[in-house]
Amino acid sequence: MAGPVNTTSKLRHLRELMASSTYGVTAYVVPSEDAHQSEYVADCDKRRAFISGFDGSAGCAVITADKAAMFTDGRYFLQAGQQMDSNWTLMKQGLPGVPTWQKYLTEHLPAGSRVGIDATLIAASEGESLRTALQARGGGELVAIEDNLVDAVWGKERPPRPENKVVVHGLQYAGEPHADKIARVRAAVQKEGGEALVVAALDEIAWLFNLRGSDIDYNPVFFAYAVVSKTDATLYVSEAKLTDGVRSHLKGITVRPYQAIFGELGALSASIGGEQRLLAGPTASWALVQALGPDKVKVGTSPVTTLKALKNAAEQEGMRQCHIRDGAAMANYFGWLEHQLLRNGQNLKLSEVDVADKLEGFRREQEHCMGLSFDTISSVGPNGAIIHYKPERGSDALLDVDKMYLCDSGGQYLDGTTDVTRTYHFGEPSDWERECFTRVLKGHIALDSAVFPDGTSGFVLDPLARLPLWELGLDYRHGTGHGVGSFLNVHEGPQGVGLRKNYIDAGFHAGMTITNEPGYYEDGNFGIRIENTCLVAKAPTPFDYTGGPGYLTLEPVTMVPIQKKLIKAELFTESERKWLNSYHQKVWERVSPLLEEGGLGQQWLKRETAPM
Repeated sequence: MAGPVNTTSKLRHLRELMASSTYGVTAYVVPSEDAHQSEYVADCDKRRAFISGFDGSAGCAVITADKAAMFTDGRYFLQAGQQMDSNWTLMKQGLPGVPTWQKYLTEHLPAGSRVGIDATLIAASEGESLRTALQARGGGELVAIEDNLVDAVWGKERPPRPENKVVVHGLQYAGEPHADKIARVRAAVQKEGGEALVVAALDEIAWLFNLRGSDIDYNPVFFAYAVVSKTDATLYVSEAKLTDGVRSHLKGITVRPYQAIFGELGALSASIGGEQRLLAGPTASWALVQALGPDKVKVGTSPVTTLKALKNAAEQEGMRQCHIRDGAAMANYFGWLEHQLLRNGQNLKLSEVDVADKLEGFRREQEHCMGLSFDTISSVGPNGAIIHYKPERGSDALLDVDKMYLCDSGGQYLDGTTDVTRTYHFGEPSDWERECFTRVLKGHIALDSAVFPDGTSGFVLDPLARLPLWELGLDYRHGTGHGVGSFLNVHEGPQGVGLRKNYIDAGFHAGMTITNEPGYYEDGNFGIRIENTCLVAKAPTPFDYTGGPGYLTLEPVTMVPIQKKLIKAELFTESERKWLNSYHQKVWERVSPLLEEGGLGQQWLKRETAPM
């Protein structure tokens, strides 16, 4: 991971623009997101990283005339602290006394302050809430600045917006024609009393039209907007992205230029009278809603989000199959890595990036692999305590048999998306490392073994994974689980396991995906995380107190062994031992046929899946 970036001249230039007569703002906000509220963004949209040096996926920068503050959560405290120079103040959100960036603007700036922001980069509900709060504080104002000021500082060095070709996602993988998906979305919109739905989230657009792209690294999406009305569907996308095959696939769909939506939404809104409303998902930007007219728009959960989360039979089977192949790649990788470590020991000169590249190579050998689903977190010893660590060549650590190794990685396959984390020790772990690992594993097993009513939220289930750690006064600063797309974004909602308020109303239903990934991180020492991707499945209970919806459980589809050497046996119950043996038996049965007979991967897998 690179060290601090000198941001003095960038901030000076930005402050000159802020103070100019053209803009005249007290503060300027630089969010992480793009115009579609994407978690991961294209290089041209990495404005917060450019201005601050901090390149983690979550955070918000607030720059005033005399201060530059970076707000981020516990996943990134260490990383942000290492990547930012002395011009920046790290605001550790979630800790006592640390405000959110919104409260910082409304409670710590002088009354009547003018706060500038690119209105395309903030969600409509957030923009309107901030505007109201600023106005209540001495007549403050949220100023929508059309010219992004960071882009002006970036100048000619800013990467161009990608114009990569869009491809059709085959029906054998999608499981449902896009015309049927549009019809279901249209029915959901009408049920909500809407006239039309504006879709801004890129993964929702890709899913809805059975298309995939490559505009954002690791995310098979493309830049577009969409509108689904009672009579037609319109896709706003650059013509340069469309091949003849894609145009044929989109027969019956109106195709318009990407930026044309801002001019055309006004006309759409004007055509609606009475109590009729346009619907928009929470990723719709403040700029989009302003173009529609706030009084004509109802912002809420997009029906596309809900429909996409419920995987059909083809998508569920695709997730199972791609994880088996992914498991073969992981077995080949860990078999190779262990062989290298034990053969060469302390003379080994393999770095975190070297081995991450090797793992990518093993994945790309697998059928239908299209690349990675995110930057591989390949971390040794203290680097494992940096929750979203990204090794960079030249500053990465060498592998060491005496230190814990945490590897969080995933692949994009035509039939699904994978996300798996394993923590291994190739030497002799300490008693404390084994204690911590075992407690993380106990939490993982508790969540995996849970049986719960249909509609139960991940907010309710989260403590199951933390209880073994809480018994010692330990915890981890990230969620316990997130949804996973089907050859789409590695993070998707609305479901999740964690203590976020938005998970309270996002109940689980059969067909959803969720990761199970408790962890523990000791600054300066080691990190532990054990992650499986799971399908939410019906649980065959003998009774049904719910009276119909039934009960659910998790079906792990990740097929990678969990290291037994790190387990402290006296903390492990008999039921937990049976769970582990059963899981390992499935891993061996499903993955071993894909491995070379007698090869390093198969030898490693056979030993690691042997009964405990």
